[in-house]
Amino acid sequence: MSQPQLGWIGLGSMGIGMSQKLQSHLATSGAPALLYTNRTLARGDALKEAGGIPIETVEELASKSDIIFSCVSNDQVLQDTARAIVASGSLKGKVYVDCSTVHPDTSKAVADQITEAGGEFVAAPVFGASPMAAAGKLIFVIAGPTSATDKIAPYLNGVMGRSVISMGTDVSKSSLLKIAGNICVVSFMEVLSEAHVFAEKTGLGSQVLETMIADMFGPTLESYSKRLTTGLYAPAESGKAGFDVQLAVKDAKHALKCAADAGTKLEVSELALKHMQEARVIEPHRPLDSSSMYGAIRKEAGLDFFSDVCKERDAK
Repeated sequence: MSQPQLGWIGLGSMGIGMSQKLQSHLATSGAPALLYTNRTLARGDALKEAGGIPIETVEELASKSDIIFSCVSNDQVLQDTARAIVASGSLKGKVYVDCSTVHPDTSKAVADQITEAGGEFVAAPVFGASPMAAAGKLIFVIAGPTSATDKIAPYLNGVMGRSVISMGTDVSKSSLLKIAGNICVVSFMEVLSEAHVFAEKTGLGSQVLETMIADMFGPTLESYSKRLTTGLYAPAESGKAGFDVQLAVKDAKHALKCAADAGTKLEVSELALKHMQEARVIEPHRPLDSSSMYGAIRKEAGLDFFSDVCKERDAK
């Protein structure tokens, strides 16, 4: 039985790591090389060196692929991508898998489009930052027709991810779980930022606080804390954010909209959103991480937006 042709759309900070892990797996298993496309094709130069094949357009990639993966920045880009896939020709027998974080209504709308065109759609958002994508350690949250999720299973756990959470056939449910996870992450960042500012203002110090966080709450919250203490919350001007604050703002707004529609509140998320938006106003020209709320909270407390670690790094 011939192996399916896989295609990849989107080479942002997550997509590049995920696609490289996928291409590596395909190469070692003797499967056809991964086709890929991106708005800036040069982003895929490392993927090309690993054997991936660049394709100029989404339409051409979709017409040549049996299973199409995408990881794009926002709902509008996903909708545009889905339209291009539908325009590529017959989707009979094809599976489209989207790994982006979007509103549940967007997932449902795209699923309807793809299904109407004869294909199958799987919503597969992921938990984990870009280093986890590069290491193949993401957590996939999947929903869609069983026939489609069975086809993509060989490429998830043990290839691009370390576990898979199945949410059944309703694609909106995987998007909802991803949003619920983001509520936790953004809330952790808000609370850790406040705690670190408290530690600095009281003279307790961030180092001992971070030791306690690691011992008490484990490596995940320690890694979030280190985004603050190592200056990753505000990379150098020539640097790149691990997870861009603009995307985090989009995700927080999705969470607040879903909560409002359900008749509940997310007060910590509201505060985190305010602080992320303030950070963008304070430093509009610098790449900022989602954890840049720390800088805004520092400013509120009368501290400089940039920690001493940031200043020492930028001075070099």
